[in-house]
Amino acid sequence: MSIPGSYLIPYLNFISRWVLFIAVAYKAYQTRDKGWVLISTAFFIDALGIEDYILNPLGVHINQQAYVIAAKIPNFFFGILLIWGAFHLRYGKTDFRHTVYISVLAVASYIWLFLLATDVFKSPTQESILPSLVLGGSLVYLGWVLDHYVISRGTPEAMFPWGLILLGVLNLTYPVTRFIDWFAPIGFFLGGIFRLMAAIGAVKFVFYPVTPVSTEGEIPPKRGVFLFRSREEAFRKLGKLWSMPGTVVLTREDLRTLKSSLNPETLVFWVTRAKEGKLEERPQVYAISPTKIEILTDLIARALAQGYRTIYVEAFEYLMLENGFENAVKFLLNLKDRVVSEGGTLVLVINLEVLNEKQRRIIEREFEELS
Repeated sequence: MSIPGSYLIPYLNFISRWVLFIAVAYKAYQTRDKGWVLISTAFFIDALGIEDYILNPLGVHINQQAYVIAAKIPNFFFGILLIWGAFHLRYGKTDFRHTVYISVLAVASYIWLFLLATDVFKSPTQESILPSLVLGGSLVYLGWVLDHYVISRGTPEAMFPWGLILLGVLNLTYPVTRFIDWFAPIGFFLGGIFRLMAAIGAVKFVFYPVTPVSTEGEIPPKRGVFLFRSREEAFRKLGKLWSMPGTVVLTREDLRTLKSSLNPETLVFWVTRAKEGKLEERPQVYAISPTKIEILTDLIARALAQGYRTIYVEAFEYLMLENGFENAVKFLLNLKDRVVSEGGTLVLVINLEVLNEKQRRIIEREFEELS
């Protein structure tokens, strides 16, 4: 069966693989996030395509007896790295249970590769079951994490996670569909399209952030970095920041109280261990763990790139409790540098009484108190 334009798919596959790797590697460089490093390593393995792009052009052929094993090794490496990286993006770290999951998967992969060297499996379909499950499942899981925790829905960036999810679903069917003669060319064609879709979304996500938020009709607060002892004092001197579009709010305020006072263009990060992910669409409210400081920094940096210019923080004490003062203040100073470079406003509401004298001096030195 011939599909129009199918002769282009091998070229699109090659280009898309390298575009995905370059985009994600640049994201890793930007954020210094371990999750993106692991994911970019997986995409690099995929982009190398050692058999198709290196060995075959050089006229080097894999020993046929070893091929059945060699062909499955990339699936396991790729899948384990993607799952590991997705854990970091979602949770900000790899804790004990994640380590157990990855360890079990690594051992299962190790055993499977040895079984491939025996006569246990009676058909190529049986040989491909676990490798395809690991590869396809990892793509689906990473796409789900990106869609729920990283990428803005309803934007061109969403092609990144959805391209990965569709590619993963296609790989899950591989043990059966690969050996259906009429479907094989269709599957190859769809794989190329889904990979291209993910590559376009990744480029948009990394290099061209989504359309800036509208702040028309509102007078922006005074620019700079300011320290207040209470929310009431901040609102009295700078205006009710929550009701202004273009504001990012970092808080532990009860959600029922929050929603009645927020502008539809406000972006809220509700710092809590109780929930995770998107809670409201308009205004956008995300629940995020206090230990995910690196992810939170990246999310706020993305908001600044979208056009948000006011960052309101009143959860510093909780961040300090969960991460220690040193890590919490590094997060705060990172925000300060980003906001100042964008010509925005950073408002910190904090009870200075919870700090010791040295900690208080650091905060007072970095932030201005308005009289």
